[in-house]
Amino acid sequence: MSELIWSNEFEKSKKLEAGKLLLAEPFMSDENFSRAVVIICQHDDKEGSVGLILTKQVKLPISEVVAEFDNFKGRLFLGGPVGTDSLQFLHRLGEKIEGSLKLADNLYWGGNFEQIKMLVELNQINENDICFYLGYAGWSIGQLEEEMQDDSWIVTEAKAEHIFDIRPETLWKTIMRGMGGVYDKMAGYPENPILN
Repeated sequence: MSELIWSNEFEKSKKLEAGKLLLAEPFMSDENFSRAVVIICQHDDKEGSVGLILTKQVKLPISEVVAEFDNFKGRLFLGGPVGTDSLQFLHRLGEKIEGSLKLADNLYWGGNFEQIKMLVELNQINENDICFYLGYAGWSIGQLEEEMQDDSWIVTEAKAEHIFDIRPETLWKTIMRGMGGVYDKMAGYPENPILN
């Protein structure tokens, strides 16, 4: 692929799987996903796909959702428009949490929530090592592949620092710039193409 020309076909050839990031194409008009970064947590041909939006931090303390976290300053996000009465979490606690699914180096999804509560109570979790998400993004079987054919997403590898070390409001642009070449140019596009 030429460094300066974006190829939709190149994106369509990328493999979709847990641990990949989906970056919304620059002019996506769906307000749920405009300039969003979504991590794929599950992707298969039996249940479809589940992801978490990483860029929509909410201004509520986590204690508003989990009363036992009254002194914990963990970050809370809107993970997606589906199941907003459910709480998901990403962490870098690894094998400490039973049932966690490894998505990338030092990056895990879910696990035993009672263990999380106990570690918070014992002050053994750093607030920068876990993020909480109300709801999730969901796709039926084959739906995400269809959206790839419609050029809706750019795919790249997830890294723990994307979730824990980069401000969510700059994440989309930071990752695009880090991919270099044409993606760096795309990061500078205005959200409204009329302004381009």
